[in-house]
Amino acid sequence: MVTGTTSPQGAAGRVDAPLTAPPGRPRRRRGDGRAAVLFLLPATVGFGAFYLWPALRTMYLSFTEYSLLSPPEWIGLANYRRLVDDHLFWNSLVVTVEYVVINIGVQTVVALGLAMLMFRLTRSTLIRGILLWPYLVANVVVALVWYTMLDSQLGIVNHMLGWLGIDPVAFFGETRTVIPTIALVNVWRYLGYTALLLFAGLQAIPHTMYEAAALDGANEWRMFWNVSMPLLRPTLVLVLVLSVTGSFQIFDTVAVTTRGGPINSTRVIYFYIYQQAFQRFNFGYAAALCVVLLAILAGLAVTQLRLLRANEIDAE
Repeated sequence: MVTGTTSPQGAAGRVDAPLTAPPGRPRRRRGDGRAAVLFLLPATVGFGAFYLWPALRTMYLSFTEYSLLSPPEWIGLANYRRLVDDHLFWNSLVVTVEYVVINIGVQTVVALGLAMLMFRLTRSTLIRGILLWPYLVANVVVALVWYTMLDSQLGIVNHMLGWLGIDPVAFFGETRTVIPTIALVNVWRYLGYTALLLFAGLQAIPHTMYEAAALDGANEWRMFWNVSMPLLRPTLVLVLVLSVTGSFQIFDTVAVTTRGGPINSTRVIYFYIYQQAFQRFNFGYAAALCVVLLAILAGLAVTQLRLLRANEIDAE
């Protein structure tokens, strides 16, 4: 017969600490924090040297008059007041928005269609490589090749149009065709990359969701709208944010083909910043344009994330 219980306390009333950590909470090793700092240090130094410091320097220069020939002179908000009355800046912003709308609209729709075709019909590595090939070519090379192919006199595209009885089209020489042409050239380059991102998002969707929809009698179209699109939302938002941000930074295609012409119809905002800084040496004003562009891109990114509810998946 047991007449008492053994107390865990010692003579002085001290409670011995448990020898093992409580379940569910992994014990942190002493060197984990130091190793994490060492791994993050190169990226942190690179971010500070090539992103943070240039951004802070640009913000400072936006309040100065600076031309490389003399030290920066503080002028306050004069560059921003000048920007408000600069019709070339507003024209460049309108041209850039036109390019972004065409580029993102066509690229997203076609890339989503290609991703769905790969997901439902084939998952061949060879096809993925073929789709990604244009993205691996330098953007300047892509621009020059298409500039030659679309030339109104010697381009192969206009020769093919001539065989069909269509008059030659100055794709890069007319104000009504030049921005759509540049946008579609960049769609061709980035289409495969965007399609593969969306394809990766589709692969993350559990196959049981499609099986359940098929048992309920849903056809391919219903499964696309009721299963694929809701579950693809986080990936689609990521693709849109990256694509819109990258499209606003269009520069090289314009620089090697039209150089802002004809009649300012392709003077996108990045090319206008380049002209102010490295052709007219108005570095202070160019810095103010950069700060405004940064604010626009940050606002667009936040707006997209909120309107498209990036962290939600509304599958029924």
